[in-house]
Amino acid sequence: MNCPFCRASDTRVVDTRATDDGLAIRRRRECNECNGRWSTTETASLSVIKRNGVIEPFSREKIVAGVRKACQGRPVTDADLAGLAQRVEETIRATGASQIDANDIGLSILPELRTIDLVAYLRFASVYQAFESLDDFEKAIVTLRAEERAKESTS
Repeated sequence: MNCPFCRASDTRVVDTRATDDGLAIRRRRECNECNGRWSTTETASLSVIKRNGVIEPFSREKIVAGVRKACQGRPVTDADLAGLAQRVEETIRATGASQIDANDIGLSILPELRTIDLVAYLRFASVYQAFESLDDFEKAIVTLRAEERAKESTS
């Protein structure tokens, strides 16, 4: 790595630590020529394969934007959305894949969104589970109600 101050290529790593969220590595570096010090952050690149075949970098912001549409008019906070996006990214990175289909990201959002708001979950599921009729909505609602009742009876 070249020094950002004097552009020398003779640099070394002084300290290496994982970031608080564990998704990146922070390295403290020093130039052997000018003794300048700086920090770098390293993350494994993660790419998304869109439906049309285009590959683009993964973005938490896109997750938040997409889920925000499903949450319109619902009591969901920005902090809820940021936490959801972080958990989804952690889940995806845990697979070890460097590329993931956009549809798989949508499917990994569903369980997280379900814990936040059931109406937003249904809105989002209607897209990612390809609901085609009212029957699809009805089946999903019946399933959710049954699971909620089962949860209440065990509590």
